[in-house]
Amino acid sequence: DEALRGVGLSRPKIRYLRALAEAILNQSLDLEVLSQLSDEDVVQRLIALPGFGLWSANMYLIFNLQRPDVWPIGDLAVRAGISRLVGASCRLSERELDQWGERWRPERSSVALLAWYFYASKD
Repeated sequence: DEALRGVGLSRPKIRYLRALAEAILNQSLDLEVLSQLSDEDVVQRLIALPGFGLWSANMYLIFNLQRPDVWPIGDLAVRAGISRLVGASCRLSERELDQWGERWRPERSSVALLAWYFYASKD
């Protein structure tokens, strides 16, 4: 654990990573099966793991499974980036962001990537 703490992981995150590794090793979480499931089913399987919530599941869908229509409304950088992109005077709420996302179906993952770029560029 000290090596993991040495790279900046908190004790809870170390516990969550160990639980994830154990689930993969004992095959209660099969990554090959995940790739064949619907987005909703992937989310349900992942959030059942300790320390994994909707944000983590959405990131897995976008970056690991490369799903095209994931809209991570709980991600603050996406909210800030889209707010900037659409010229909002203040940061959009999750509800407003969800409404904006409807017009970008079925390619919302690409829009989320653009929002992260906008957020990171800040100028």
